[in-house]
Amino acid sequence: MKKRVVITGMALASPLGCDVKTAFDRLKTFENCVRYSKELDEYENMNTRLAAPADSFVTPEHFTRKVTRTMGRVAVMSTAVSEQALADAELLEDEIVSNGQTGVSYGSSSGSLESIIDFYTMEKEKKVRGVNSGSYIKMMPQTTTVNISLYFKTKGRLIPTSTACTSGSMGIGYAYEAIKNGYETVMIAGGADELHASHIAIFDTLYATSLKNDTPKLTPSPFDKARDGLVLGEGAGTLILEEYEHAKARGAKIYAEVIGFGTSTDGTHITNPCHETMGSALSLAIEDAGISPDEIGYINAHGTATLQGDVAETIATYDVFKRAVPISSIKSYTGHTLGACGAIEAIMSIEMMNSGWFAPTLNLNNVDENCAPLDYITGDGRKIDTNIIMSNNFAFGGINTSLIFKKID
Repeated sequence: MKKRVVITGMALASPLGCDVKTAFDRLKTFENCVRYSKELDEYENMNTRLAAPADSFVTPEHFTRKVTRTMGRVAVMSTAVSEQALADAELLEDEIVSNGQTGVSYGSSSGSLESIIDFYTMEKEKKVRGVNSGSYIKMMPQTTTVNISLYFKTKGRLIPTSTACTSGSMGIGYAYEAIKNGYETVMIAGGADELHASHIAIFDTLYATSLKNDTPKLTPSPFDKARDGLVLGEGAGTLILEEYEHAKARGAKIYAEVIGFGTSTDGTHITNPCHETMGSALSLAIEDAGISPDEIGYINAHGTATLQGDVAETIATYDVFKRAVPISSIKSYTGHTLGACGAIEAIMSIEMMNSGWFAPTLNLNNVDENCAPLDYITGDGRKIDTNIIMSNNFAFGGINTSLIFKKID
């Protein structure tokens, strides 16, 4: 018999703020977190100057040098946020964290970029300089997962989900499956990424970044006819997933139940999305949840504000739902936080569902006629009374994910 899976702890570091309430309240200001980044001025041939940093994140004072010697910024954010999430779930001091019944399912697009550059410098200069025993640990793609596990001394399953922009949502999905199938009782799940010029350069060379350098508050603009690309952000998001009966027995507060997860791959192109296989991830999540698409009252879109991505995503959504389902994009506030986006957006979506208010897509004035006819939330947001929501993310490599959350009975 499959186990029920619930969320008993949530925490984040994001451009919106570094605690859940602050971040959620910031949505109601209807102002994005994008700014002109003077740090990018020093790079020749960089077209965009826009970014959305998690400025309010501060490394906890009790994270000593001994603790952080194997951590770059991405691992520090991940571990600090996971500590907050475990405290929120009232599990931080519980023996279950280290007795083998707790696992970690977490990811990022890459390890810490600064550490990777140290190795590049060694190769370029043919000198071993700036490289130490922790350099590889900081740069390896599973750095968030292993550092979280080491810090909390977990002994259960460790699932690195370094799948670019689906790292966070994949982390949640695989954690859900681990508990659902009885492999673990608790999972620390989510994703993170640090802001770095090299990340920005990747999208800049693809002509996928917004060039509205003089008007940062007017971009990104997902689904809008005049959108001109994405803005990169950073952050970390952690959700504590727990087997329902265990959570109920200890009297835990429950934010939501995870009832569906679907993932698929396009198998067509490394960067251009395919709406048919994007849609299959949504269908798989709905099938896993055992519900009708009509029961889903809101969709948190991936919504990056790229020309091809927005169109493919909306067509995929309409093909599955066959109706104008309410939809909006949190990235219009935070920019694209890469490996963190799936976790941050899941947290914000759950908060919106529990409050009955859903944030609008900022800077959406004229929906692109090439986008499918969905119910795009704009203006002051929307009050929606729904018990079930969906959150979708898509990544380079044609990696598609869909999560479905439900208010707990």
